[in-house]
Amino acid sequence: QVQLVESGGGLVLTGGSLRLSCAASGLTFGTYAMGWFRQAPGKERELVATISSGGSGYYVDSVKGRFTISRDNAKNTVYLQMNSLKVEDTGVYYCTADRNYVAVLRGRSEVWGQGTQVTVSS
Repeated sequence: QVQLVESGGGLVLTGGSLRLSCAASGLTFGTYAMGWFRQAPGKERELVATISSGGSGYYVDSVKGRFTISRDNAKNTVYLQMNSLKVEDTGVYYCTADRNYVAVLRGRSEVWGQGTQVTVSS
């Protein structure tokens, strides 16, 4: 059974940091592109960052220079290091995976986690 489990969310003050983790099981992790999406209350889910199977990262403009996506294929885990957090970063963060990188980029991945809540307070 393919499964993604996110962790690391929480409540943090503006300017603080959090590191999200997403542990994958039931798939050949190294062959999958991975991504992080988020959904704020009352808004649609949006792309945050992606990482290819080869380790190349992509970020949306709103998080460039503040967030870093990385992967550890030995641990079947993808991370999202979030620094200089802003109130507008608040939302449920979802991890996703697909063999097709474009599917991840477009939010049409085959596998999704259950999400972890990130709340940034001023």
